[in-house]
Amino acid sequence: MAPVNVDEQPIVQALLKHDLPAQTPAQQKAEQEWRERASKLTELNIKAVEGPLAELDAHLTLRSYISGYTISRADLIVWGTLRSNRVAASFTKTGARVNLSRWYSFIESDAHPFVTQAVTDTHNAKNAETKKAAAASTDKKAGGDDQVNFDIGLEDTSAGVVTRFPPEPSGYLHIGHAKAALLNDYFAHKKYKGTLLLRFDDTNPLKEKQEFEDSIVEDLALMGVTPDKTTHTSDYFQELYEYCVQMLKEGTAYADDTAQEKMRQERMDGIASARREMTPEDSLARFEEMKAGTEEGKKWFIRAKISADNPNKAMRDPVIYRCSPQPHHRTGDTWKIYPTYDFCCPIVDSLEGVTHALRTTEYLDRDAQYQWMLKALRLRNVYNWDFARLNMIRTLMSKRKLTKIVDEGKVWGWDDPRMPTVRGIRRRGMTIPALQEFILKQGPSRNVVNLDWTTIWATNKKYIDPTASRYTAIAKRDMVTVHVTGFAHPAPYAEDRPKHAKYDLGNKKVWFSDTIVIEQVDAAELAEGEEITLMNWGNAIVRSISHSINPVKAIAAAVQDAQRPVASVNVDLNLQGDVKTTKKKIHWLATPDNNGQELIPVECVDFDYLITKDKLEDDDKLEDFLTAQTEFRTDCVADCNVASLREGDIMQFDRKGYFRVDRPFLHGQPAVLFQIPTGKGGK
Repeated sequence: MAPVNVDEQPIVQALLKHDLPAQTPAQQKAEQEWRERASKLTELNIKAVEGPLAELDAHLTLRSYISGYTISRADLIVWGTLRSNRVAASFTKTGARVNLSRWYSFIESDAHPFVTQAVTDTHNAKNAETKKAAAASTDKKAGGDDQVNFDIGLEDTSAGVVTRFPPEPSGYLHIGHAKAALLNDYFAHKKYKGTLLLRFDDTNPLKEKQEFEDSIVEDLALMGVTPDKTTHTSDYFQELYEYCVQMLKEGTAYADDTAQEKMRQERMDGIASARREMTPEDSLARFEEMKAGTEEGKKWFIRAKISADNPNKAMRDPVIYRCSPQPHHRTGDTWKIYPTYDFCCPIVDSLEGVTHALRTTEYLDRDAQYQWMLKALRLRNVYNWDFARLNMIRTLMSKRKLTKIVDEGKVWGWDDPRMPTVRGIRRRGMTIPALQEFILKQGPSRNVVNLDWTTIWATNKKYIDPTASRYTAIAKRDMVTVHVTGFAHPAPYAEDRPKHAKYDLGNKKVWFSDTIVIEQVDAAELAEGEEITLMNWGNAIVRSISHSINPVKAIAAAVQDAQRPVASVNVDLNLQGDVKTTKKKIHWLATPDNNGQELIPVECVDFDYLITKDKLEDDDKLEDFLTAQTEFRTDCVADCNVASLREGDIMQFDRKGYFRVDRPFLHGQPAVLFQIPTGKGGK
């Protein structure tokens, strides 16, 4: 393969634009040398780059920088080249080469903020180009793999691929979890014909319930995700306990009773705990107190002894065990101690045969910790791959915050149509095929962006439009009676009309009468003498318009008609008129009659976002950004065909939009229909 000009890589170009302090002669010489070496790190083949990576690791053994004591252009060229190569970057982050991993994390740390900014700018520019190209090309097959690169360079796939989806049963699955589940399923079952494990990470008895576990199983089945095996982290509590004892005996873990706030501050400042050099015997004794759930034991934690001041804060002696005497929903009172996710995840992954741990980029800094655990316990290797989490604007994705608004009654429950849970968006009208397509179109990219709901709802519209029957509904408030002359029939009558103009969905009954009703908003726009179109009927000419008068204010004759509601309208049918020439197309309903249709009461419900800000920051208080009103109900009457709709049916009202039936019509209570966004409003 011919050498690659590393300077042509966008990230390298962005990095080299930064003004560095004057380079020493040695750094200037190193720049050319490492530019040539970096060209060997561009191949998307782990075997081809292993040698150059090993050389770089050896070079960095006693060095913070490639050359000298400050960051140089050599560091930027090599780091940018690694960052641009998904295979090399993934290998680097595994921690297999300790010096290399340390240097890589240090270069993108807070010590060099311009590095992170350069990467962000490059990604933003790339995203802008991608959106521009997508807008210019509309002929690609929707959802096809041709739009997304799933060739992400997973290592050693020839030996078989086993992925896992490890949700915590402390809430219902939301759309972010759905992405993780569908991508793990894609790589396990579709791309590599491997194995998918569903493992419940049930290590926090304070938050977990069987209800949540059952709902996760059901939602995965609805999404077409079928795990080959289902397990629980609690199945391995004994093994995890023994591995912790092993680490305490070997001095790679220690007991600590530092107060949580102080521990957090010490980790932030890179200060070693006063308990860090506790003897293995003393740490084991404290661990046994924790296991017994004594008052003394409740004060202690177990921490991995990795580093006190590593540039990667995830490596600063993380907690791996804590005491929690509350009963567990599966193991009862058997255990009083529980492992943390960061401790048990790599261990159980290795024990269960997972080959590739695919997870969101929020775990990126913890990949090195993951690999450290495997090496410290001499367990089978597991590869890490990180993909961007799914962020949606004005949407809560924090399970803690979602639990809070459920518990405080801000929403009806986890399946509320305003919630980003799988059940919530399905109740709003999202179809599973649309959800699958949308998520797979995002692919396993690492670019973290805030997506707009308009995209997913526009995808959904493609699926519901061909199957949504068309009906008619009129808002009841100030509903206007229209008297129709030229009606040639002696009594109301009905005709069979298609439920959909383009697709064969069967027929519906459309009733015609000399008295119909229309909405006030339409009546207010009419003018005497103009020709309009009554949808599904034909043209009519407006002859007269009457406005309501408040008897108390009847003397105010000067009040303009436009300021008072329309009471009634008279029209003449003109069925020979050309519907293409009229500007106003109005939906209507024949009024009830002993020989005519029964109008069906319905509530049409629309919703707004739960929060007012596109993205909540860590220091934002949730209560300050909750939308004051998020539910809007309109009482309507609908045509007789609506009476036969069932829960879950998706249909469309003329000129109103698409709706999902949440509660069907029963005599004595109206039907309740939730409006489905179509990508124009996106709520």
